[in-house]
Amino acid sequence: MLVLKNAKPKILVVGDLMIDHYLWGSCERISPEAPVQVVDISKETTVLGGAGNVINNLVTLGAIVSVSSVIGDDSNGTELINMLKSINVDIDNIIVQNKRKTSKKSRVIASNQQVIRYDKESKNPITLESEKVILERLALNINNFEIVILSDYGKGVLTESLCQGIIKLANSNSIKVVVDPKGDDFSKYKGSYLLTPNKKEAILATKIDIKDEESLKNALVKLKKDCDLGISLITLSEDGIATYDDEVKKFPTVAKEVFDVTGAGDTVIASIAFGLSADKSIDETCAFSNLAAGVVVGKIGSATVTMQEIEDYEASLHKSTSDSHIKSFSDIKSIVSRYKLNAKRVVFTNGCFDILHVGHVKYLQIAKSFGDILIVGLNSDESVSRLKGPTRPVNIAEDRAYLLAALEAVDFVVPFSEDTPHELIKMIKPDTLVKGGDYEGKTVVGTEFSGELKLVDFVDGKSTTKTIEKIQASS
Repeated sequence: MLVLKNAKPKILVVGDLMIDHYLWGSCERISPEAPVQVVDISKETTVLGGAGNVINNLVTLGAIVSVSSVIGDDSNGTELINMLKSINVDIDNIIVQNKRKTSKKSRVIASNQQVIRYDKESKNPITLESEKVILERLALNINNFEIVILSDYGKGVLTESLCQGIIKLANSNSIKVVVDPKGDDFSKYKGSYLLTPNKKEAILATKIDIKDEESLKNALVKLKKDCDLGISLITLSEDGIATYDDEVKKFPTVAKEVFDVTGAGDTVIASIAFGLSADKSIDETCAFSNLAAGVVVGKIGSATVTMQEIEDYEASLHKSTSDSHIKSFSDIKSIVSRYKLNAKRVVFTNGCFDILHVGHVKYLQIAKSFGDILIVGLNSDESVSRLKGPTRPVNIAEDRAYLLAALEAVDFVVPFSEDTPHELIKMIKPDTLVKGGDYEGKTVVGTEFSGELKLVDFVDGKSTTKTIEKIQASS
């Protein structure tokens, strides 16, 4: 994750661009002209759809994105171009074709229910002249990209000849092509590095009913052979991702809650391309893609995912290394802001945690029970020495932080150098501040910035001081 977080790959997306248009309103009566609902429109929104949603995901992940497509010489085309410009996508390879209609899908939503959808688009194949221009331009700048995505929505841009032209050009320059396929004939994608069909699409394309491990392997093998792929891959919804090179590997999903799978396929192809372009193995890439998908299916509507959301999600699953749970002041400020926007309760406690023992662990487990996110402020070595004496700490701050961060109850550890965590608490403004039961009747630093104070009794006979005394007595 640390390598991916800093990655800025240059990725080209070729495919069907469209605008998803929403008219939001309420319905309180039936029309006197016909037995249909009358929707009083209160809001109108537009987002990039089709290959545009793949682009959105790449941009939020941090990629530098270029797009190649064909649109119409119409107002929808102008609107689409402006939407792409607003997120800093390179549009130099978009072709305007006369008499073609730019895809726009309009949905009327009344009281959160879709009433009707009406489309304005061309679905016929693009002209040979448009294909020629795309390939000529791509031949001039193919080496500017680290990977190419073909995002096929069946609207006529990705013709067989264009797909084959792009794949051959990319392969001759050692650039991988990954494809989100459409239809039941994948032959036009032959020679690409991998496809990302879901189980249903793979069944239609291979004519193999995937119902067990054997049929899954047969489908993967057939896809790899028939389409001459580098890696064969099938997405399996809640069962994750399956791949085949010389053996079948399955990467289970990591979704905790599924609210909406809209756009999850776009997130999968975007995150796979992102991982591969950062020189990650297919195994690492599939694991990363599962994390990205786990984030988006926990959102409502067609959604995107950021690298920070993936990192936070990975941390919440406790599948990440301890290093990723240790944060600076600036890091924790932005993290807390995101959690609070999502109505998560933040709990804070602090201490030296010099020699970690069962009393610490039970204390932290109780602290975590008061909310959703537990942040532990950790005294620096210098502040421990000032508080506990020159022989302390026994363990340096780096080691203490790492051990704390490895505990399931602890979400984040933030080292601080002052004698008290006053400034840290002031910045975090936790919903709950937790201290030991020995603070009963005493002034607790930071209560003025906290929603509530909880005091937790320590485990009798368990303390760092007693542990040190026992060690010294036996030596």
